[in-house]
Amino acid sequence: MTFTLRKATLADAAPIERLIGESVRGLSRDYYTSAQIDAALGTAFGLDRTLITDGTYFVAEARSSIVGCGGWSRRKTLFGGDQQPGREPALLDPARDAARVRAFFVRPDWARRGIGRAILSRCEQEATAVGFTRTELVATLVGHELYRADGYAGDEPFEHALTDDVTIQFISMRKTFPNRSSDPA
Repeated sequence: MTFTLRKATLADAAPIERLIGESVRGLSRDYYTSAQIDAALGTAFGLDRTLITDGTYFVAEARSSIVGCGGWSRRKTLFGGDQQPGREPALLDPARDAARVRAFFVRPDWARRGIGRAILSRCEQEATAVGFTRTELVATLVGHELYRADGYAGDEPFEHALTDDVTIQFISMRKTFPNRSSDPA
């Protein structure tokens, strides 16, 4: 079965939020504890509606069902959904900042079928079209291999506090696009 990509709309918010829960609970259980998953859902793992309103968030559909999602951003917020503390909505400058790759989730029964790679390629195409020469992201332990296979660098995990007593490991990663300078103009 094949899938198609399209820009997400606000009408997709509820199905995307359900997909995020399915994805995290189904694909993260070998990497994170139940306490980490529960604490991360809705905050670190959640929908950022700003990506949808900015037109930089995509859904993969098969048989009229959303089976994957992900996007990029020209805003400073690096990860997390609408409820994530410390959001930074200021716009980035493509001449000196890296675009953000954000919020990739795939339904477990659609994992490893090229959805993440297809969305990532679309994000990189759009970011470069508006002048970004590099991207950065915060990878989950689940997504780390996808990004590494696509040329992202970074393997050192860091701890992110979810609650007073629950932390989660993420990995900061970055990529510079070939044939482009990453130096500010």
